[in-house]
Amino acid sequence: MLIVVGCSTKKDAFLNRNFHAVNTKYNILFNGHEALRVGLEQLNANYEDNFWERLPVEPLEVDELVVAGVTPEENAPKEFERAEEKAVKAIQKHSMLIARQERNKQIDDAYLLLGKARYYSKRFVPALEAFNYVISNYPRANLIDETKIWHAKTQIRLRNEEQAIDNLKELLEDPTIKQKIFEDAHTALAMAYMSLDSLDLALYHLNKGVLITNKNIVIAKAMITQKKTNVIKPQLSTKNAEQTARNLYIIGQMYKEKGQIDSSNIAFTNIIKFNRAPRKYQARAQIEKAKNFVTKKDATAAIEALQKMVKNTYNKPYLDEIYYQLGVIENANNSDEAITYFKKSIEESEQPNLQKELSYEAAGNYYFDKAEFAVAGAYYDSILGITTSENSKRIRSLTRKRTNLNDVILYENIAKTNDSILNLAAMSLDEQTTYFNSYIEKLKAEDEKNQKVITTGSGFFKGLGLSKNDKSTGKWYFYNTQTLGFGEQEFKRTWGNRPLEENWRLSDKTQLNFQENDAVDMESIAEIDVTKMYDLDYYLKRIPSEKSEIDSLKQQRNNAYYKLGVIYKEQFNEYDLAIDKLESLLLFEPNEKIEVPAKYHLYKIYNSQNNYKATYLKQDIVSNYPESLYAKNILNPNSALTQEDGSSAESEYASVFYDYKDNKFDLVLEKTALAITKYEGHAIVSKFELLKAYTIGKKEGVEAFENALNFVAANYPNTEEGKKALEVVEAIKSRI
Repeated sequence: MLIVVGCSTKKDAFLNRNFHAVNTKYNILFNGHEALRVGLEQLNANYEDNFWERLPVEPLEVDELVVAGVTPEENAPKEFERAEEKAVKAIQKHSMLIARQERNKQIDDAYLLLGKARYYSKRFVPALEAFNYVISNYPRANLIDETKIWHAKTQIRLRNEEQAIDNLKELLEDPTIKQKIFEDAHTALAMAYMSLDSLDLALYHLNKGVLITNKNIVIAKAMITQKKTNVIKPQLSTKNAEQTARNLYIIGQMYKEKGQIDSSNIAFTNIIKFNRAPRKYQARAQIEKAKNFVTKKDATAAIEALQKMVKNTYNKPYLDEIYYQLGVIENANNSDEAITYFKKSIEESEQPNLQKELSYEAAGNYYFDKAEFAVAGAYYDSILGITTSENSKRIRSLTRKRTNLNDVILYENIAKTNDSILNLAAMSLDEQTTYFNSYIEKLKAEDEKNQKVITTGSGFFKGLGLSKNDKSTGKWYFYNTQTLGFGEQEFKRTWGNRPLEENWRLSDKTQLNFQENDAVDMESIAEIDVTKMYDLDYYLKRIPSEKSEIDSLKQQRNNAYYKLGVIYKEQFNEYDLAIDKLESLLLFEPNEKIEVPAKYHLYKIYNSQNNYKATYLKQDIVSNYPESLYAKNILNPNSALTQEDGSSAESEYASVFYDYKDNKFDLVLEKTALAITKYEGHAIVSKFELLKAYTIGKKEGVEAFENALNFVAANYPNTEEGKKALEVVEAIKSRI
């Protein structure tokens, strides 16, 4: 009888109210809240903060198209649907709306659960309806203040920030609100002002939201204005430790953006000392604090703190970031320890992510600054092989930088290889025999050493389960199908399917400017038949002896030295490297076609350095090559380059430009190619190159146009034309 009587939702009696309240809370809503909790765990597990940028106040990624209702949200956990179903069921079965008043005190909780489930499913309009219903119909409900905050957060998501701010400020006027409501309201206000780009107000409310405030504790201005004061030291809120730590982290980031490093350090220090802060905030707060070093003393303290973090096993997930920051500090101190830390950071980055890209880039920049361009290029290739943000400005800039290195790497390899071959060719037979006998002995020693490692089954191979008695799998790593298959899968996971070819790390090789007449066919020289690797006669017969073949190698070597000298001078401003290559080239007694421009480039470098050698080179060019364009340009540097028929380079450019305007594109390409060769080494070349790029765009479309512009930007970065090319490339990217 009691159960039958209590089941009625139309009778306002003690038994009825408590029967439905208990059933609502401990049956339906309990399961609904559990579903919401599980859904939040899944949502947080799939969400990854980008700590290299300012964190959002709420860790919920929302697509503008989803908010606008253009596309549905597809990745929301199914548990939110279950939570919504439970909330609806609680309302339908246990609501006791009698005389316009809800007698079941758990129904407001059901509506709040309904709104939260819809909010996290990113269905903000239905969520707003649920919160509006509570505010309109249950103004004295126990959870009315919390509902108002969720209502304001939903309005912010719907870009109605002004109304949300007014509602939250009205809520904060109530002096009796609980501490958690006070914190959540200020956090929501910070979220609203952040959406409006009112960063100073957002920062103010973030500071307010992390403090405990009541009648016994004064709000310390030290946390808000960062000024010294005698007020009581503020206490950090522990009502929501996760949000408090997050707010503090954002505060530190924002102060850093404003250049207030001391205030930034205070915020990060508070996270480090906040025992309830999650490890991801504590560890990164220490790293961010290390980034804020100003003086050498600060740098020393930062290094000590980071090295201490390395020893803490709880920081293992953050070792890649810790080593990276150690490398940054050491690099700023011009210490060679930097590259060691960058390499350790790469090793600790288990997955291809932004940190791994930054570590590769830092290592590449380290070698780039030391003019070890081939090594730098390899590190840049690694970034381009793993990045998932090919169209970002950082990656596009890096791609251009890597493109600049293509010719350097090509010509350095040609120069090094041809030098080695020519040195061997210049030796006597006895010297060649001695050299290769020594080389063969080294090969035998290395092979013997490797064989011992394989047969003993020690070290790495022992860890793989291989031994000399393991006949089923073989004695070598590549004979073991299990480990070989694992390695293959790991490679594909990192790099994807790559063809077996040169420069396999590069997914896009359209920028490789390998010219056929400059490259050397090294297959017949460099490839070694492993069955004859101990045969002395095999090596001796491979040394070129024909004069025509040796002359060809010399010409290719000389051309490579000249190209390197010009590239180091024009593209990288590495004048010492340019001088080394060009001076070495002149010692080889090259033909006049290369000798004169090499001397001209050396003259330009020495002249800019006020070096006495400039006078000698000037006299040499003017006296020995008076009819050359280089001599005329030295004598009249401010005048246009004039030909024998009275025409100038500028007038020639104007003529080609009018052909371009008349849509004579084939003729323009032909004339620009001739002009680029004729005026090599002069400023006018970049103008012809840019005109050539525009012509290619007219003939072959956007992709070819972009590639041609990238070539101009890469090869003439310091010219007006190079900057214009880069500007047009960025415009193309933004439109795409």
